[in-house]
Amino acid sequence: MGFNILIIVALLVAFVLTLLFGVVYIDFLKKKMYTQYILEDAPENHAKKAGTPTTGGVFIVVSIIMASLAVLTMNQSLTPSAMIILMTFLFFMLAGLKDDLGKIKHKENKAGLTPRNKLFFQIAIGLLPAAYMTVTGQTYLSLGQFSFDLHYFYPFFALFFITGVSNAVNLTDGLDGLASANCAVAFAACAIICAITGQTDLAIISASTVGAVIGFLYFNRYPAKVFMGDTGSLALGGLLAVLAVMGKFELWILLIGFLFFCETMSVIIQVTSFKLTGKRVFKMSPIHHHFELSGWSENKIVIVFSLVSLIFCLIAVILFNYLW
Repeated sequence: MGFNILIIVALLVAFVLTLLFGVVYIDFLKKKMYTQYILEDAPENHAKKAGTPTTGGVFIVVSIIMASLAVLTMNQSLTPSAMIILMTFLFFMLAGLKDDLGKIKHKENKAGLTPRNKLFFQIAIGLLPAAYMTVTGQTYLSLGQFSFDLHYFYPFFALFFITGVSNAVNLTDGLDGLASANCAVAFAACAIICAITGQTDLAIISASTVGAVIGFLYFNRYPAKVFMGDTGSLALGGLLAVLAVMGKFELWILLIGFLFFCETMSVIIQVTSFKLTGKRVFKMSPIHHHFELSGWSENKIVIVFSLVSLIFCLIAVILFNYLW
């Protein structure tokens, strides 16, 4: 089966599975009352989101793993790299699920994992791909013809990178469809880059993710019928980072994940400014809340932010192809 056909099949299988699982899983969440609790300091219009089913990341992850395994097995390309990526993806989902279930149990948005515990899980999970790349001697960073070997410093870089990207996607998941729409664009870029480099296994996983998050967007678009929760955002962020690590395009995530980077920087700037001067730069961070409080509708923010992501992802793909 041709390489391009495999990517399309993986995308379509994950898309269909997500739609099918979504209907069943959302009904299950409603019956079990696994619903979202809203932060007290969130924008006022978010109060109406209380009671929306959460942990939707479960059926995103399950669909991606099932679609990926099916197509990889069919193509006989179930490599050690692919297995490590899917394993870490599953572990990130479980860490996020533990966080979400803590919030649901105590009926409080801040009652999940503590920041320290969340960081511990992220580092522990990230050890697997970081160790694999170090043991196999893939400790370099490359940008076109430029390459720099970090040697034994690479595991520390990889752990920082994986944790940072995972948290960045987590921060972006604050409006209906925002994280899922931008993940669709980012993973599409990953699929193309992996196709350019001939990494069939990684391209298939990336394409499966595109299909799944587009399928999830059907339920998550405004007004959302379900939220992915940390179950989905931590997992998708972790997957994006680990794909870049295993595929050796870590530096390109600055362009591919530009929107996620901006969301993270807005929080850092806001916190730093308030601690040093007592003043806030934004009306609220992450930055999507700033635009929301400035009068932008959720749909407008999602569309504009997604277009920005699309532009930077196109730049990344074009530059990567040119330099490759």
